[in-house]
Amino acid sequence: MTTYLFSLLRNPRARALCLTVAILMYLTIITTGNIPGARADIGAYAPGAVLHSIAYAVLAALWFAGSAGSPLARAGKAVLAVAVMGACDEFIQSFFPYRGADVRDWAVDVAAAVVASTVLARLAARTTVDTTY
Repeated sequence: MTTYLFSLLRNPRARALCLTVAILMYLTIITTGNIPGARADIGAYAPGAVLHSIAYAVLAALWFAGSAGSPLARAGKAVLAVAVMGACDEFIQSFFPYRGADVRDWAVDVAAAVVASTVLARLAARTTVDTTY
């Protein structure tokens, strides 16, 4: 299964789609997260750390899948992208009186990206893909 998945992600169109979905997801997070009261409403279902972990781990996975290069390079790109996205998210939140920027949220974002990217890099390194098709 992982061999098929990683061979599919060698397709440039599939990689571009993953990056596009990551960017759209990030814009959705930024937009909906800054609607007055929306964060408080969703907080009733899950704490902020859980929401940040899940969202930014998925962003890291999409960025990993959309990147080219060795598994280690792809993991690095994913973590760097999530670090920038998380910092921008916190920066934008600082402009809203009902929201606030928190470096701990950013740290959770980066930690989730590191975990997700490490798992994906290990899987990708163990998977051999036949490129002769």
